Amino acid sequence: MAKRTSPWVLVADGQGKAEMAGGEKISTDGGQGLGQNPFAALSNAGLPTAKIVAGLAEPGKPGSVTPATKKNRGRVDIRRETGNRGGKTVTVVDGFVGIGLPEKEQLAKKMRAACGCGGTVKDGAIEIQGDQRETVARILTEAGFRAVMAGG
Repeated sequence: MAKRTSPWVLVADGQGKAEMAGGEKISTDGGQGLGQNPFAALSNAGLPTAKIVAGLAEPGKPGSVTPATKKNRGRVDIRRETGNRGGKTVTVVDGFVGIGLPEKEQLAKKMRAACGCGGTVKDGAIEIQGDQRETVARILTEAGFRAVMAGG
């Protein structure tokens, strides 16, 4: 059986040219560009030109992140309870929507550290020992929640 050779076998010469088996030279240096650029019709109109660095806000500069443009993560209620706790006061935060148990535990840990007291996550609500409503509200506001004082 005889071996068949294809005329489409390319042989590179190391200088940006390739040669077909028949002796024809084909340029391999990139050649001409594409006939049509699919991205040419797209424009950057409406896109920010400056690099956005989180936390560094420059008022009046387009594309800068300001504290007022932070996403509101929803309303949470902060209330003080004493019932069925032996007369002890507890600050309860509930009404979280869209966050899981791990994030609630992280928030509770932050609150315990800031208040210097104990606390836990029970039944989807964060309980902090003592009347700590102002400190808890500040931490929740920093986390992007809208803290609302409920009750007296």
